Amino acid sequence: SAPMAPRHVLRCCQRSLSWIPVIFINLVVGWSYYAYVVELCILTIPNNAEKISYLVVFHLFFIMFIWSYWKTICSRPANPSKEFCLPNVEKEQYEKEEHPDTQQEILKKVVVGLPVYTRTGTGAVRYCDRCLVIKPDRCHHCSTCDMCVLKMDHHCPWVNNCVGFSNYKFFVLFLAYSMLYCAFIAATVLQYFIKFWTNQLPDTHAKFHVLFLFFVAAMFFISILSLFSYHLWLVGKNRTTIEAFRAPVFRNGPDKNGFSLGFSRNMAEVFGDQKKYWMFPIYTR
Repeated sequence: SAPMAPRHVLRCCQRSLSWIPVIFINLVVGWSYYAYVVELCILTIPNNAEKISYLVVFHLFFIMFIWSYWKTICSRPANPSKEFCLPNVEKEQYEKEEHPDTQQEILKKVVVGLPVYTRTGTGAVRYCDRCLVIKPDRCHHCSTCDMCVLKMDHHCPWVNNCVGFSNYKFFVLFLAYSMLYCAFIAATVLQYFIKFWTNQLPDTHAKFHVLFLFFVAAMFFISILSLFSYHLWLVGKNRTTIEAFRAPVFRNGPDKNGFSLGFSRNMAEVFGDQKKYWMFPIYTR
């Protein structure tokens, strides 16, 4: 086991380092909370009605943003169920067999009883040699998580998790609420940003926070807007990022609209059947 130790240590380091983007986001959000609540609302805004109304709406967006963000991070990716593993007899045959064609024959026999409709580009049964499972439709192996993930969309470093079946709704809501959070900050900070910029307000330490707050919020808003729009388009088409780049292959060939059920059903596939819960990062099925 001596050669295994460095690999284990390497994996441990990789795991620790992969939290850096999440820590960075949390530090930026923590600072934005302090800058907005303390430096802007409490110390800069003189009018109490304005102060309170800003704080109420700010906290509403803040809670929804943090809630959906942590749900995206903490949801374990969904894996294929036991029925997609090869039965022991076939597994032994498969592992002993050296010819890919004969291996495919073994897989084809097993796949007959499974709800699998997609194939590889060459028409072969999709099998994962690392997880030893027949891949269900839309399932892909994530090399970072080292597992097969159901309806995998992509591996996201900002949430240090795979975005897929178990958390795609949370991810889209996280984009939506982070965008609203940034838009609200930028819109309400703007007038004070201008006052500080044109020296209508005295130079206090609040000036640095308010100026910076506007730039950071505006910058994040612009970058998230394009990503959010793209994912809304994907939801409407019932496509994943992987499928948008490479159309899924069915028995009669590739079909980029192979999973589409029409716009309203596609929305319900991600957000659930009950529209009243669409805005909340909870599963309702």
